[in-house]
Amino acid sequence: MNKEFQDALPVIRRLKEHGFEAYFVGGSVRDQLLKKEIKDVDIASSAAPEQVKALFEKTIDIGSLHGTMIVIVGGIHYEITTFRTESAYEDNRRPSGVTFVSSLKEDLKRRDFTVNAMAMDDEGRIIDYFQGKEHAEAKLITTVGSPHERFSEDALRMMRAVRFVSQLGFSLSRDTYEAICEKTHLLEKISVERKTAEFEKIMAGDGSGQALKLVAETGIIDYLPGLEGKKQQLLKACTLPINSLSLTEERWTALLDVLEISSIETFLRRWKLSNRQIELIAKNSLYLQKRKKSEWTRLSIYEAGLHCTLEVEAVYCLIKGKALSCERTAELNALYQSLPIHSKNELAIGGADLMKISSQKPGPWMGELLKKIELAVVNDEVENSKEAIKEMLASCNLV
Repeated sequence: MNKEFQDALPVIRRLKEHGFEAYFVGGSVRDQLLKKEIKDVDIASSAAPEQVKALFEKTIDIGSLHGTMIVIVGGIHYEITTFRTESAYEDNRRPSGVTFVSSLKEDLKRRDFTVNAMAMDDEGRIIDYFQGKEHAEAKLITTVGSPHERFSEDALRMMRAVRFVSQLGFSLSRDTYEAICEKTHLLEKISVERKTAEFEKIMAGDGSGQALKLVAETGIIDYLPGLEGKKQQLLKACTLPINSLSLTEERWTALLDVLEISSIETFLRRWKLSNRQIELIAKNSLYLQKRKKSEWTRLSIYEAGLHCTLEVEAVYCLIKGKALSCERTAELNALYQSLPIHSKNELAIGGADLMKISSQKPGPWMGELLKKIELAVVNDEVENSKEAIKEMLASCNLV
């Protein structure tokens, strides 16, 4: 049993000592079988939320009406959910209600995919009612029960299926694949924010190429913002290891380049990305086009900034079929560090100095002149000192 489970054993055992059933469930059980890193350990129990709250000193109510509480033990947060079944789903998005039950099997039956519907007791024994272990060994994503029913309940499960292909390197079972092809239209009812969260995870997984191919081939693409009519471009993106890029903004930059998106900010707004993300990705895209035409210069690396420079270089290398090397990173970092200034705020002279030198009133001329000085300093045409800048201004009759 992995350390993450061992750390959580006191939670399981406290519940059992008070007469309740309790098991490890979900992704953590799957990931232990697959020998993957375990992130969050979740627990399912026959204890109702108020009973969980009474048993543990530190709890957080994040959804007791739906049976979920967080308990904090040893500084670690554990999500405990009461065994439950779900009522009919509304608008292919969410259940109209839940009913607490006493059966682990009934609880596991409501879950999306068989590899996520296994449980493990405190002795490390796997409880597997739906062939999850068999499917994990065969590297198959298949639904618990009818895929048509599961996807009709919550249409986002179709994107989750593809996301697990990306994250786990699995394939879709034939009936799961066919059901997705038939049910993609239900994605119309899913919020853009939920689609975006899944799509970003799809891009980040080790199997992103195969997953993006599924997005294109199943028809999911037709229900994603701005991707209408972009099937061939998305299939081209499948050939790039976009997942090898470490940042979400880098992955979006690479994808946008392959998709040949003209109005980048408009496209990203449709995905409901944050203003900050849109700003960063749009800047990356601008400098990526410049990088395609020429090598970095002192001026371009100054204007882009170090973070943008390195992100763009990583995407540029990806497009060229190679990885950004440590040597290249060090080279660009050294070039940036060698710049005399990294911001116009570091100029040795300012607007007040210009007015004093020229005896002129404030006006647009000040910004224009400061820009000329800034460029001259960055390009090593003049030293960043008041005396040197004054001499340049005098010699060029700029004031």
